[in-house]
Amino acid sequence: MTLPATAIGTELPPVTMTVERGRLQLFARAIGEHDPLYTDPVAAREAGHPDLPVPPTFLFGIELQQPDPFAYLRALGVDMLQVLHGEQEFTYHSTAHAGDTLTARSTIVDVRSKNGGALDLLTKDTTVTRSDGTRVADLRTITVVRNEVPAP
Repeated sequence: MTLPATAIGTELPPVTMTVERGRLQLFARAIGEHDPLYTDPVAAREAGHPDLPVPPTFLFGIELQQPDPFAYLRALGVDMLQVLHGEQEFTYHSTAHAGDTLTARSTIVDVRSKNGGALDLLTKDTTVTRSDGTRVADLRTITVVRNEVPAP
């Protein structure tokens, strides 16, 4: 199946979460982060942070907080067994910390085919802000969908 170009401009439902200290500590350990800045609140405060800072790739998981984070792909007719994570990009504007309430707002900004239609690439941009509206980061995700292409 080829993804429809009409998907471009689709805004996904926003997702809001409050960043929990314990979750940051578990995430830091899971990614092999050994810097106490990310696991010890005292070390974080001594480094000038109000609490544990959010590790760089943690924000990718905000959208996974909703009950069905991939509903938008299924709504486009995507077979989830054919989905691959292509790329992830982060542009940071400020550091988020434990206790911050963050909201992620995503929009599908591009759909294109590659390799003679064997792959579709869906690009989604996400803006993450604090509850006061200050921007924390901009994320770009490229999702790859493998398509069956008839043999020539």
